Amino acid sequence: MKKLIQKTLPLLALLIIMSSCSSVRVASDYDKNANFDSYKTFAFFKTGIDKAEISDLDKRRILRAIETEMLAKGFTKSENPDLLVNIFTKERQKVNVWNNGFGYGWGWSPFWGNNFNNNVSTTMQGSLYIDLIDAKKKELVWQGKGSGYLTSSSNVDRKIERINKFVTEIMTEYPPGMES
Repeated sequence: MKKLIQKTLPLLALLIIMSSCSSVRVASDYDKNANFDSYKTFAFFKTGIDKAEISDLDKRRILRAIETEMLAKGFTKSENPDLLVNIFTKERQKVNVWNNGFGYGWGWSPFWGNNFNNNVSTTMQGSLYIDLIDAKKKELVWQGKGSGYLTSSSNVDRKIERINKFVTEIMTEYPPGMES
């Protein structure tokens, strides 16, 4: 029985970790004085986007996802926009340590009380910030942030799906005060 528990406990822990990794945590902030009803058009803020420290492929994937969300919200893309859209990213490595043994006593290891087999894994956690800037005033009026685990898969479809999920979750917060 103990061996069965020792073998299934790490698998159970891994499943819990993996299921918690799929979510995106979202937060947003905005200027209470901004008139969000007056914004109808948008364009991407190339100068700011060029500074984002991610691959050009992922950058284009993010911009396509943002454009899709903005168009779905009734915005139109324009050369003379009301809003400028900027992005930036942050990532950090998270180290997870867990053990797949438990209990104290003789017989499990040469040292009394040391019955643990530690396992270590690393995951990348990223944050995507989407800034909406009033084009006339050149002031930030809304910022959305999504944080979650990044896929390290070489499967392009999975990457696109993850990026779309990040952007969709963040953009549910815009415009402020609207219930999704």
